[in-house]
Amino acid sequence: MKPRIRELCLHCKGSRLLCGEKTCPLLAKAQIKQSTELRLSEYMYGKSPSVFIGHHFYPNVYIGPMTALDGGAAELLDDPARWYGSSLAEIINMRSKLLRSKKKQNIHTNNSFTQEIQELALASKPVYVENTFKKKPSFAVSFSNINQPMGPSGELIKLSLTENPRIPAKVDAVVSDELSARQATTKLYLKQYDVYYLTRILSSGALGLEDKRRLVPTRWSITAVDDIISKELMSQIRDYPSINEYLIHENTYLDNHFMILFMPGRWEFEQFEAWAPKTLWTQSATTPVITQENEPYAGRTRYAHKQGGGYYAARFAVTEYLHRIKRQARSVVFREISEGYVVPVGVWEVRENTRRALKKKPSKHDTLPKALHHLKTKLKLPLKDYLTQSEVLRQKKMIEYI
Repeated sequence: MKPRIRELCLHCKGSRLLCGEKTCPLLAKAQIKQSTELRLSEYMYGKSPSVFIGHHFYPNVYIGPMTALDGGAAELLDDPARWYGSSLAEIINMRSKLLRSKKKQNIHTNNSFTQEIQELALASKPVYVENTFKKKPSFAVSFSNINQPMGPSGELIKLSLTENPRIPAKVDAVVSDELSARQATTKLYLKQYDVYYLTRILSSGALGLEDKRRLVPTRWSITAVDDIISKELMSQIRDYPSINEYLIHENTYLDNHFMILFMPGRWEFEQFEAWAPKTLWTQSATTPVITQENEPYAGRTRYAHKQGGGYYAARFAVTEYLHRIKRQARSVVFREISEGYVVPVGVWEVRENTRRALKKKPSKHDTLPKALHHLKTKLKLPLKDYLTQSEVLRQKKMIEYI
């Protein structure tokens, strides 16, 4: 077991890369601070690839555009689907080049400012904007287990869009329809719009029946979109034939190791998160901490508090895959988080890790014992540690195979 992560950083001091990263993510933050601050001023002009809706002080929240300090990379800076393969340091560097402008608004407010925010969210390409701030924005990099890392921010006085946003005709038609937010989100996804685009549209308050539209904090809209789409896909998956063999997919990225087991049978879902001790979230632990969440064929009725957005991000990716292959299965996700995951980057990592695993060729097994044996050779923790907590795997007394 590696030494505690704080001691690891102390021993390394960014030179030995003991965490396994190509460059030190903490030094990256320090190194970009000075260059970023030189770009900040009370007036900022640039491309806005997205918007951000805060959750503090709800229902009166800070909202505003995200403006790229590097116009050439504007689309990349807020598109996690394109970040896969980037190191922690590279992700921090990217997000530090995205300026968050913020102005407090009630979630039910409908004025020229919130309408501009909706136009930015609906745009298919970054839009040039002018931001006038109360004072020079301050540099900071903050991290969340739900949102992507956040860079510098400033309190907004005035926002001006200097060009007309390009809103796809299909999106404009759905937004104009008398549809609930759930119906509109589902319809747009089935029209091939990805979750990251849908998240910012839902967050901006552009979806829903006219009298029920409201701003949705970004961190809530991320999980809401995953949940809405998963439930729609599950309703169709339940009518598909079952797979007829045992499949195991695997992927590792950002010190997160994923293994996904599919078994013949009716749709069920279970996820394990196994955190190494002494990570950011397990400072007091001396042994790995495993959490478990699951749902039966009919689905779950309570929020997955033990895993939060990570549960819904993985479930979304799994249902997306099963819907694509037109099959249903009993599904179990094993997520093992190592000490090298020194800062959280948001649940996009869970979603893209799972997606990437499901794009790879799986190992195939004709019997359960063979599938479990394969899992035993690949998981970092003993399989029995998971089976003792499992609801899906214990149904057939699978512990007898261990």
